Amino acid sequence: MAYVIAEPCVDVTDRACVDECPVDCIYVGERSLYIHPDECVDCGACEPVCPVEAIYYEDDLPERWRGYAGDNARFFSETLPGRDAPLDSPGGAAKLGDLGVDTPLVAGQPRPDLSAQQ
Repeated sequence: MAYVIAEPCVDVTDRACVDECPVDCIYVGERSLYIHPDECVDCGACEPVCPVEAIYYEDDLPERWRGYAGDNARFFSETLPGRDAPLDSPGGAAKLGDLGVDTPLVAGQPRPDLSAQQ
């Protein structure tokens, strides 16, 4: 089991959780953040600092976001557009920086209408 980042993080990507993570297991995609399920030590430090309440222990994910558990894992196990191979277990996010790619679930989310905010 691990912590999972769900839909509320899409297009927010506040990095308070990245700064709080003691094992550097939160990776930055283009539109969302992803927790590596094999690198997460289940400490829970990331959960309370998330300003949009997007981080859940896997067993506590609300039903509507259950698909994000597998999605976080796919970010590391599948070859995503723009990559030559799966990310697998790189052993820390900081050395990779922003990865600029997302899973199809996240990439397929509607983008916010920024013109409505002007």
